[in-house]
Amino acid sequence: MTAYERLSAARAKGRPTAQQYIAHIFTDFIELHGDRVFADDAAVIGGIASLCGRPVTVIGLEKGIDTKEKVRRNFGAAQPEGYRKALRLMKQAEKFGRPVVCLVDTAGAYCGLGAEERGQGRAIALNLMEMMALKVPVISILIGEGGSGGALALAVADQVWMLENAVYSVISPEGAASIIWKDASKVEKACDNLKITADELKAFGVVERVFREPEGDFTPLYEELRQALDASFQETLGWPVEKLLDRRYDRFRKFGGVSE
Repeated sequence: MTAYERLSAARAKGRPTAQQYIAHIFTDFIELHGDRVFADDAAVIGGIASLCGRPVTVIGLEKGIDTKEKVRRNFGAAQPEGYRKALRLMKQAEKFGRPVVCLVDTAGAYCGLGAEERGQGRAIALNLMEMMALKVPVISILIGEGGSGGALALAVADQVWMLENAVYSVISPEGAASIIWKDASKVEKACDNLKITADELKAFGVVERVFREPEGDFTPLYEELRQALDASFQETLGWPVEKLLDRRYDRFRKFGGVSE
């Protein structure tokens, strides 16, 4: 598949969203609401759940399933209160020693006037800073689109995993085409140049694992992810905090390195 075909698959109607992953991978999920500042952003769902008998915090960027829900969830474009809610839940997880799982699926953070007025940039930046120092294991999984800072705000993690038809980029291909070639129709060319696919990003060391997607029924994938998450947390929950933070820091510091 070409990069553009991967992008189309990531955006495909009927593709499982965060709430479906939560329902199939975790048990006893209790959703928690609000950022304790302004509102509850429906584009971000999060709460406490059980993973193979272990309590975890789960946070997902949710696009919605049908048209009515997509509108309610703002098509997965989170506002500042959504990122503040996510950070509140992560700090709560840190307090109680729960590992964190983030499910990323967004074209990007909402860029409306209200979001900017309420501090969209600061909310994202604060997440980046706080996640880098979070004292519990964090795994982020790109299940669909991973667009710009809106995705990165939930992807500063010890490991970042991707599904084979997910994409991850600093900008939407349409945005890149408009800026570079002044022509949004050159989206396929932009996809090729941005290197947005899972296999390309794994080769660059930006993601650690790529999970192949079954045709039709995603049940085998849910089970594979459950087992992979459990195995990872069994290992990292026993690490000293200093080792965990040093590994996370080193992971991001090596990005962009070149050899001659």
